[in-house]
Amino acid sequence: MDLENFKKKVQSEYPNHKKLKDRLRKIKPKVLDKKFEEAHDAQFEHIDCLECANCCKTTSPIFIQTDIDRLAKAFRMKPSAFIDTYLHRDEDGDFVLNSSPCPFLGDDNKCFVYDARPKACREYPHTNRKNMHGILNLTLRNTQVCPAVHEIFQEFSKEFRK
Repeated sequence: MDLENFKKKVQSEYPNHKKLKDRLRKIKPKVLDKKFEEAHDAQFEHIDCLECANCCKTTSPIFIQTDIDRLAKAFRMKPSAFIDTYLHRDEDGDFVLNSSPCPFLGDDNKCFVYDARPKACREYPHTNRKNMHGILNLTLRNTQVCPAVHEIFQEFSKEFRK
C-alpha cells in the first residue's frame, strides 16, 4: 500500500465525499446500515489490513476504562501506570495515545497487544455497525485514513449521484 499516494488521492476527493455524506443522511437508517454492512463485507474480501495499518500509524483510538484495565493487566501494570506511560486526555477529555504510530504496532504491521486491543481498534473502521447515521462524520474522516472506507465512499459516489 502506497500511503503517500493514498493521502494525495483522498485529499482531492474529500470535497465530493463530504457532499456524499450529506446525501447519505437522507437514506433511511436501516437501509443505510445494510448498505454499509454489505459494502464493508465486499471491501474486506480483498483488502488486508496488515498491508496498510494506516489507522495504527496515524490515529489513536479512544481508550475506555475497560481497555485500560485489560491492557494494564496484559502488561502487568497498574492502570494508573499504564495511563502515565502511554496515554493522555485529548481536548474532549478522552484517553488517547501519547504518540503515533501506535507503540504497540510492529514493523510487520501486527499489533503486539492484539488480543487485548482497545474496543475502538476491534471495531475499526466502524462501517459494519448499526446506526451509521450517528457516525457519518466519523466515517467521512475515516475516508482519509482507511483505504476500505475510502473505497466504500467511492462506490457510494457512483450509486448516489444526483
